[in-house]
Amino acid sequence: MAERKIPRKALPAGLGRDTLAVREGLPASAWGENSEALFLTSSFVQPDAATAAARFANEEEAFIYSRFTNPTVMMMERRLAALEGTEACIATSSGMSAILLLGMGLLKAGDHVVCSQSVFGSTVALFGREFAKFGVETSFVSQTEVGEWRAAIRPNTKLLFAESPTNPLTEVCDIRALAGIAHAAGAGLAVDNCFCTPALQRPVEYGADYIIHSGTKYLDGQGRVIAGAICAGENVVNDTFVPVLRSAGMALSPFNAWVVLKGLETLSIRMEAQSARALTLARWLETQPAVERVFFPGLESHPQHALAMAQQSGCGGAVVSFIVRAPRGDGIAAARKNAFHVIDSTRVCSITANLGDTKTTITHPASTSHGRLTEGQRMAAGITQGMIRLAMGLDDVADIQADLARGFAGL
Repeated sequence: MAERKIPRKALPAGLGRDTLAVREGLPASAWGENSEALFLTSSFVQPDAATAAARFANEEEAFIYSRFTNPTVMMMERRLAALEGTEACIATSSGMSAILLLGMGLLKAGDHVVCSQSVFGSTVALFGREFAKFGVETSFVSQTEVGEWRAAIRPNTKLLFAESPTNPLTEVCDIRALAGIAHAAGAGLAVDNCFCTPALQRPVEYGADYIIHSGTKYLDGQGRVIAGAICAGENVVNDTFVPVLRSAGMALSPFNAWVVLKGLETLSIRMEAQSARALTLARWLETQPAVERVFFPGLESHPQHALAMAQQSGCGGAVVSFIVRAPRGDGIAAARKNAFHVIDSTRVCSITANLGDTKTTITHPASTSHGRLTEGQRMAAGITQGMIRLAMGLDDVADIQADLARGFAGL
């Protein structure tokens, strides 16, 4: 372990999360800036050859090269770790590269992973196809059936991976129960906290070992940059993940880190406002004759509503998915046509697969975020052709209701 040389910002102990969201980081430079500085430099000058040698050998902590050490990136890492309640964080170039780093750091040929079948489509592909090329096998199980997770455990199981809530069905897993299963098997539990963020949910409090983030979503909050992160214990970050990132180079750029760093300052108030709007919209959607079913953890009708309210604070997040009603017997093509019609009728919503923006976004998961999966994989995850995912922004709820009503009226 390197000798610690980079100081922490002088802050009182016991500060609340909202204060940490605007204060945690590094000490200001000699110029005393109040807004954190952006260090756009590829490398850092060393005082002499011997010191450079010690720092490159990881004997002394210092900023060396921005592929793996940069002050702006470290500020973002420290702030996110403080919000999640973990000892450390390592930032990556995207949410998917965070999962790649997780796998490259923890897994080897012959290892086994248990993963929710309801996770993001690219995550399914990464575990089920890309990691399989290197001898890592993955079993996909129901997100909500704890018994399936337990039954899937093998002697060589090293990792359990879940999203909570999932994309796009908003299924919630029992984090504490999955952590118990993982730890009893000598494995770790990773939870993708993208939909809730630490403003609404802190998986480490329920036993999760690794917290995954796509900073592209709510951490940035305005759809500007691509970013990712893993929050975990200090030893595993420094001894397991940093060496892989240093070699593989899935590093977060200082500029993107700075944007996410500033986004974290307003995370709490944005999540509170967007979640409240999403709950209002979800309740309205339940009253619409054109809507067959609504998926939102804040609704009493959601199968895991009680669990979500126990694990989360707030209204259940800001992502609402729903199935557009189609005449019985009309089949997959009709369901897809109706969903496309509703999406194409919107004039306010942004038709994009991104989420977490202050602008409300709408997409058809079966043909976008989960479009690379087989129809069988989509059906196993419950993602039908009639499903629409809407990520509520800071738009006026009445305007989004009118936007959707226009499409419902034309069915």
